[in-house]
Amino acid sequence: METDTVHAFGREFPRRPGYLNTASIGVPPLDAAATVAGAVRAWSEARLSPKDFDDAVETARAGFAALVGVPVTDVAQGSTASGLIAPLAAAVPDGTRVLVAAGEFSSVTRPFAVQGRGVRVTEVGLDELPAHAGGHDLVAVSVVQSADGRIADVEALLTARERHGTRLLLDVTQAAGWLPLRLDRADAVVGAGYKWLLGPRGTAWLALRPSWVDGPGPAGAWPDVVWHGAGWYGTRDRWGGGLYTPDPPARPGPPGGEESPVWFAHAGSAVTVPWLAGLDPGALRDHCTGLADALRERLGMPPAGSAIVSVPAPDAAGRLAAAGITAAVRGGAARLSFHLANTPDDVDLAARALGT
Repeated sequence: METDTVHAFGREFPRRPGYLNTASIGVPPLDAAATVAGAVRAWSEARLSPKDFDDAVETARAGFAALVGVPVTDVAQGSTASGLIAPLAAAVPDGTRVLVAAGEFSSVTRPFAVQGRGVRVTEVGLDELPAHAGGHDLVAVSVVQSADGRIADVEALLTARERHGTRLLLDVTQAAGWLPLRLDRADAVVGAGYKWLLGPRGTAWLALRPSWVDGPGPAGAWPDVVWHGAGWYGTRDRWGGGLYTPDPPARPGPPGGEESPVWFAHAGSAVTVPWLAGLDPGALRDHCTGLADALRERLGMPPAGSAIVSVPAPDAAGRLAAAGITAAVRGGAARLSFHLANTPDDVDLAARALGT
């Protein structure tokens, strides 16, 4: 297998021609991978203490807050997006009407769908969400759709939220890390760190705004969220009395309810997430969408301004695989995703494989 390196935005990445699968799992910069390897090596040599990871957890937390434009005090860390959504879903009132996009990723929808209690999940087309929001209590949607890269009209959803008092939960797992975001007007924002944020699997964050409970606009209050997974890590005195007391004072805000972090995953995310948050968001978007739209042009498709390209051509996935291109298949179409380790050579490789 051909290997080399590519430099992008001040970081060095492994060069794997034809890797177009960041929407499934991202390719980290070399220094992030080295940091994780160093932590594992220190563990193997009995040179690690649990406290050694605290700075990484807080650094990654702050990076996520900066990426999505929310106060860091509103951000809880976890290991998966669905695991962070779960306590929110468990706390919604009986009979809550939840509106989702047809084909939405199930980590967003299933925590609500399994509730029972009269909680109803209704699907409409992605573009129809703003028009239907007024008839529902909550809209839960990915900013960028996993299957095909379509981008939700976040501004229209925020306008609907303010007009109707419909709460808004946004999943940024396929958006944060390439799409500029400022989501402080949403009621909840969740995202996993192992795709476009280039961390190991095992990091995720939830920004829970006070309006989730208090209600936006004319909406009534909801019950407080019960953090069923609350553990020792959310206490004020986590390395002292918080370890052995059933009800010690918790940290303020959502971090007070979180469970213990996946340490080695945070070691990597502490390198990548704040770095991504510090980049020029427009330049980051233009790099990714420029490559994706260049492929669309070669394939005779209109530009979409998304880093994800969905190609429904017959046997597209098989032709890509035969050319040594790593991509995914979603909804019967080949899904190609462009990020920082990609170059115009990847566009050429994919275009040739698809016969153009």
